[in-house]
Amino acid sequence: MGVLVSAKPYKNIKARFEDDICYIQMYRPDANNTINDGLIEEFSEVLGQCENEVKIVVIEGLPEVFCFGADFKGIQKSMESQTQHHEQDPEPLYNLWLQMTSGPYITIAHVRGKANAGGIGFVAASDIVLCEEKAVFSLSELLFGLMPACVLPFLIRRMGFSKANYMTLMTSPITAKQAHEWGLVDAYEESSENLLRKHLLRLRRLSKEGVARYKKYIGSLDEDLLRSKQKAFDANIEVFSDHNNLEKISRYVKTGKFPWEGA
Repeated sequence: MGVLVSAKPYKNIKARFEDDICYIQMYRPDANNTINDGLIEEFSEVLGQCENEVKIVVIEGLPEVFCFGADFKGIQKSMESQTQHHEQDPEPLYNLWLQMTSGPYITIAHVRGKANAGGIGFVAASDIVLCEEKAVFSLSELLFGLMPACVLPFLIRRMGFSKANYMTLMTSPITAKQAHEWGLVDAYEESSENLLRKHLLRLRRLSKEGVARYKKYIGSLDEDLLRSKQKAFDANIEVFSDHNNLEKISRYVKTGKFPWEGA
C-alpha cells in the first residue's frame, strides 16, 4: 500500500494519504487541540484535495484529546489586541462541517480522549463515529454564557433534538457507552485502532463513484443544515459579542476559574 505524506507542511494539522484514504489529524498539542482559524483553513484545504480520488477521510485528534473546542487563549489575545476586531466569524467552521457532510467521501471521526464543544461539531458532521471505550463527550458552552449554536444543527441531525438539548443544558461529559446509546457514536471498543481497521476493510470495498453518488443523494434528502445556517451564525455572533461572556473567557484563561467560582 503506497503512502504519501502531504507535501505541504501544516501548522495545525497533519495530513497523509494512503491510496484512497486520507488521514487528517488535528494537531495542536500545546493548545489542548483547540480550534483556531489556521486549523479551519488547513483542514478545509485538505478536504478539497480529497474531492477527486479519496474515498474515505479519517479524522483524528491526540490520544488524550480529540478536540476541545474554541481556542479561548486565542480569543483572549484578540480581546487584548488594539488592532483586531473581537467578533468571531462562525462561517468558516460551519462551512468546514458542511464540507464533511456533503463531500464525495465517507468521513469517519476516530475519537480518543476528550471531545468538547466545537470538537463535537467534527463528531456530529462525520458519516461514521468510532471511539475508544474511555472517550468522553461534552458541550461546555453554557458554563460561559455561550451556546453551541453552530454545533447544534449537526448534532440534532445525528442524535435528535431532546438528547442534543440535554447535553447542551447539562454541560457535563457523557461516556462512550452513553454516547453510543444516544446515537452520537456508532461503535466503540477498548481498542479503537482495531475498530477503525475493521471499518476501513469493509468500506474500501465500495467504489468512489458509488460513495460520491450516495453522498449527493443523501444530502439532498436533508436541507436543514443549510436552512439553519444563518440562525446559527446570528446566535454565535450574539454570544461572542457579549462583553460579559468575553470577560468570563478572559478570567478562565488567566486564572483557570469557572464563572461561578469566587475571585
